[in-house]
Amino acid sequence: MQTAMLQGHTSLNGVAGPAAGSEAHPLAGPLGRIGALEVRLACNEAEIEAAQEIRYRIFYDELGARSSLHHIGRRDADRFDPLCDHLLVFDRSLTGPDHRRIVGTYRLLRQEMTAAAGGFYSEDEFELRGLAARHPERRFLELGRSCVLPEYRSRRTIEALWQGIWAYLNHYRIDVMVGCASFPGIDPSAHAEALTYLAHHCRTASDWDVRAVPGRYHPMKLMPIDAVNPKSAIAAMPPLVKGYLRIGARIGDGCVIDRDFATVDVFIVMPVKEIAARYITYYAGDGQSYAA
Repeated sequence: MQTAMLQGHTSLNGVAGPAAGSEAHPLAGPLGRIGALEVRLACNEAEIEAAQEIRYRIFYDELGARSSLHHIGRRDADRFDPLCDHLLVFDRSLTGPDHRRIVGTYRLLRQEMTAAAGGFYSEDEFELRGLAARHPERRFLELGRSCVLPEYRSRRTIEALWQGIWAYLNHYRIDVMVGCASFPGIDPSAHAEALTYLAHHCRTASDWDVRAVPGRYHPMKLMPIDAVNPKSAIAAMPPLVKGYLRIGARIGDGCVIDRDFATVDVFIVMPVKEIAARYITYYAGDGQSYAA
């Protein structure tokens, strides 16, 4: 269940469907800018395929996902891609066509598209459908397949992506963001301090609780809490996990080993109304100016 910001597949022919972005998309055009970086949704097949190429380079070449997983050439692609919107960061200082200036990507799956998709992507690992069913009045957005090219792994790139996400949230009136975040490797004990800290200090409230699916559940409390050094535990977390926690995200119950992508996954829940006010002000100001 790969989803790594600094470190999640498209139809068999790789062609995006209506939700994946087109010139007629209601959010066509820039959703945010920081310097030479511009963020918007993919608007054609070439841009989606270029994002899939970046995902392959990072998930397979850099992070060691299994080469036996389904992919098209050197593109990470699955059945969810045609039903998702693909948020892209472009470096406008680079030469060439737009699809060759993409430096980062995020995949966005709105709840209303999950009927056609057969559910959320994360349902293979976490009981997300049950969580959504307990909140029928809320609109859910699943975030996934996040990655950034190594030379662009900076705060500016992450901020550009979040400008785009806020514009998207505002436009579609999203209430809850959810998705997996990954630790490298397939041994939870290698991340014992960080996972134990998350289990004790960052768990969801009861009304937002979500558990790893039976048969894949691994406990996160792997050492005595009094032996955990909070500073080193946080430092050991992947940047994406720390970024989510910074804005107020909470963690579900249990972690899952994904042997295909060689990761240990935790589940992130972010009710929009509970996100720290300073981040709402910082990102939503720009996001609201771009989202009509």
